[in-house]
Amino acid sequence: MSYAVRYSASSAPLAVLATGRLAGLELKTQPDSNLPKDAPPVLSLPDGCELTGTSTILRYLARAGATGLYGSDALTATQVDQWLDYLLCVAPGSGLGAAVQYLDSFLALRTTLVGSSISVADIAIWGALAGTPQLAVVTKGDKMPHVVRWMAFCGADQMVQAVALEFGRKKPTPPVKAVEAEGKGGGKSGTGSSTGSFNIKLQDAKMGEVVTRFPPEPSGYLHIGHAKAALLNQYFAHQYKGKLIVRFDDTNPSKEKCEFEESILADLHTLGIQADIVTHSSDQFAPLLEMGTKLIKEGHMYIDDTPMEKMREERMVGTESVARSASVDANLALWKEMIEATAKGLECCARFKFDMQNKNKALRDPVAFRCNLTPHHRTGTTYKVYPTYDCACPFVDAVEGVTHALRTSEYADRDAQFQWVQKVMGVRKVHIWEYSRLNFVYTVLSKRKLQWFVDQGLVESWKDPRF
Repeated sequence: MSYAVRYSASSAPLAVLATGRLAGLELKTQPDSNLPKDAPPVLSLPDGCELTGTSTILRYLARAGATGLYGSDALTATQVDQWLDYLLCVAPGSGLGAAVQYLDSFLALRTTLVGSSISVADIAIWGALAGTPQLAVVTKGDKMPHVVRWMAFCGADQMVQAVALEFGRKKPTPPVKAVEAEGKGGGKSGTGSSTGSFNIKLQDAKMGEVVTRFPPEPSGYLHIGHAKAALLNQYFAHQYKGKLIVRFDDTNPSKEKCEFEESILADLHTLGIQADIVTHSSDQFAPLLEMGTKLIKEGHMYIDDTPMEKMREERMVGTESVARSASVDANLALWKEMIEATAKGLECCARFKFDMQNKNKALRDPVAFRCNLTPHHRTGTTYKVYPTYDCACPFVDAVEGVTHALRTSEYADRDAQFQWVQKVMGVRKVHIWEYSRLNFVYTVLSKRKLQWFVDQGLVESWKDPRF
């Protein structure tokens, strides 16, 4: 069964042609030089019926092909319809900039417009924008990074790319610049290569001075999410001819083992990642304890013996702990008890004194140090007090010379906390660069959850291939 598509010879309906191929339908193209450029395409069905207009034809082809292009249920099908209606907004003209800006914000934390795979909604909007020279102007420079990334993603599909090439567009996506990172100011963009790249660069990056870090906790094995983080850090370090630090964030002796460190280094080698330096957060335990004493003396940290559950409740509602107003001398005395791991010290934790009424709950006096009597796999029983990630990371990043800390967007609420900690500690500022977290459906990546499967004996070990 074949269909015929008639359209203006000067404006091929890329979305219609790409959807036909993705849906597995045979479309005979009939370009007509007599039709004006803005003439809507017409689809002729085998029975002689005709459908006119891009959105109408796309709805039919996506349904006729039965390939999941129209969503998997009533909700996703309706969401697809919303985007097909949005086609009118992405037409060339004065309103295109605002329409693409909305699209960019929508795609900030998404890979596709609907669901977790390409649908006819993606192809429809991609086709409209790919056929619009004005898009290059709208996305020029650093504008609309999520749209640029999404256009590259859609255009990378083999069938979509084949349609774009066959019907006169050698590049199915708008021109995307590669990071050349040369000269002062760092991150000067150059022309893209035929292999495609993302227009991404680091703030205030300077050639030869960029230092990134990949900081896995040695409490489990690497998974694909870690691979993305490690590869991104290596990419920027190499791009700017800088250094990559692999730092083991070993601040919780209850969960960490040398076995995991050895495995992580071996997996990084398999990925082709070679660290310039391998360090441990535990290398900085002594300076961190000294910093804790300094923060208490300056009034930026206090010791709290509030039970854990009550502390959580107080943080949720923004209620200050009764310990928050204790004197510096009283806090120093309890801090000493913590360091010596006395009975009283073991009941306490050290908390940053931030802002308990802040709407960002990450700033409501988070814990900075806590006691742990489990021997550390590197330092043994030397220390009884250990810094939390929120305390150690900003300090160690600054001390090790890290210039850019790459963090997934799930930590966005904690960025202000990171910056505040560095400010009160009086250490060098480190730039934060966010990227999207890698999520998969129908599987589990969390080390904590995977550990549960191992501990419960539901799998033989961490080597289970389903991990």
